[in-house]
Amino acid sequence: MHVVSDVHGNVEALSRAGEGADALVVLGDLVDFVDYADPARGILGTVLGPAASARFGEIRANGRPGDLMAFAQQAWSRFDDPAAVVADAVRAQYTDLFAALPVPTYAIPGNVDQPHLWPEFTGPGVCATDGRVVTIGGLRFGFVGGVPLPPGVAPRRGGPWQPYLRPDGEFTAAVRGLSEVDVLCSHVPPALPDLAYDVVTRRPEASSAALLEVIRRDRPRAALFGHVHQPLAARVRVGRTECVNVGYFRRTATPYVLRW
Repeated sequence: MHVVSDVHGNVEALSRAGEGADALVVLGDLVDFVDYADPARGILGTVLGPAASARFGEIRANGRPGDLMAFAQQAWSRFDDPAAVVADAVRAQYTDLFAALPVPTYAIPGNVDQPHLWPEFTGPGVCATDGRVVTIGGLRFGFVGGVPLPPGVAPRRGGPWQPYLRPDGEFTAAVRGLSEVDVLCSHVPPALPDLAYDVVTRRPEASSAALLEVIRRDRPRAALFGHVHQPLAARVRVGRTECVNVGYFRRTATPYVLRW
């Protein structure tokens, strides 16, 4: 089985990701919303322009609280219906991305994905598995997509872009609701500091204590995830479980290989 995460629009590499494998697993972030390496790319670059995309990156890295929201409101105000513009841009990317997926593919959304649009693109050969346990090759794979918000924080509503950020209680319930698993698949890592810390952004990214609970409960042979593009540690063992960041596929173009 080949496993990828954080595709971020790399259609060419995705079209080759399943070569030589019996199945492909995608752990989220298919969409390229903002391209920090090339501001002309991504939804922000193609819709709002490279200058706006570059400014978004600057504010996200160095801005004060509230700056990013104020900038986004101003930038999208040029459109009468910015939510429709974003949805059309996401659909354009999904058309190419889902067409590149081999059969069979098992996929969950990441934080930049729009899971409410997935039914338009998934079919018999591409299985949306968020919140499910699926038996593949005799092993039970448990899947949880999206990113948990900090406890007590609710998702912001009303903007043109609605990332898949889930209330902590909802995310935790989805993880705990998985029956016994042999392989745990998520977009975010379990709550272990070395796995959550990004050495480039110099801050911990989102992680989940509930995922760590399931690892200790079920002792799966592997826990696979992405989300952290430049992790302090790419893998950590918890008991018998190998916890593996499968890599920033947009940059590496190399799937993680799971054999059994």
